[in-house]
Amino acid sequence: MSLFLILYFITPNLFKLFNLMSDKNKKTYSRSNIVRYYKQLSMLQPAEKTILELFQDRLPTMKMLDIGIGGGRTTQHFGTVTAEYTGIDYSTEMIAACQQKFANSPQPMSLKPMSLKVVDARDMSQFGDNYFDFILFSFNGIDYVSHSDRLRVFQEIQRVGKSGCYFFFSSHNLQGIAREFDFKKQISLNLLKTYINLVMLALLKLFNPSVNRKKLETYDYLILKDESHNFFLQTYYIRPTEQIKQLAPNFSNIEIYSWKTGQKILDLDNLSANSDMWLYYLCVIN
Repeated sequence: MSLFLILYFITPNLFKLFNLMSDKNKKTYSRSNIVRYYKQLSMLQPAEKTILELFQDRLPTMKMLDIGIGGGRTTQHFGTVTAEYTGIDYSTEMIAACQQKFANSPQPMSLKPMSLKVVDARDMSQFGDNYFDFILFSFNGIDYVSHSDRLRVFQEIQRVGKSGCYFFFSSHNLQGIAREFDFKKQISLNLLKTYINLVMLALLKLFNPSVNRKKLETYDYLILKDESHNFFLQTYYIRPTEQIKQLAPNFSNIEIYSWKTGQKILDLDNLSANSDMWLYYLCVIN
């Protein structure tokens, strides 16, 4: 069979697989128990607190786009301090929960220009070019679409943000999950901890039968099923060095922050040694 015929038959199936991944993740985020979980979240992660403090003097003059707001965890922190706030999510159920949450708030957030909309980050055509000053995509939301859709999201963000717009997002670290697949690193003097670690290792291997040590050590990114919502989600994990490469064509001044401490990672030359489960990236639209 010729290469043309092989590609002819395989390519549509690959697109079907990518679409199934995105559809399954979207359905998960529409489930009532998952919506309730995100609706009750209220705390910022350490890296998000760092950025809120870093930009506190500039946010009152900024038009902000908050992508993947879920039940409004970040909305309550950023929605009242920006000049204009737009929060979006591709889950209709999440937006409904978010609207209800703030409609019942003792301090109505309508005092600020704010809108909450059902919008898919892969197609933000309802927003004009060069509009936003600050764009946030937190809680690894970008990790729940396919690789090609991920690149499309970056393109859309570059389009709707002004030149000089700040983009801040988080993404799972492939080097962090690689440790979870390492049997030796699951053993400790604490027998209970060792037991829990080994159970998790067994589940990771069960739900990811094609993942092996070579892939974990050599691939730039992998789509895995992890413990998120009981292994329902397919999650994109990427090496930080590869994430920088993805951003380079349209973004500059790339900085990386630890999700655990919120501190800026200064030694970018040794990113290959970083094992945080996810990282935050701050960059500027060219």
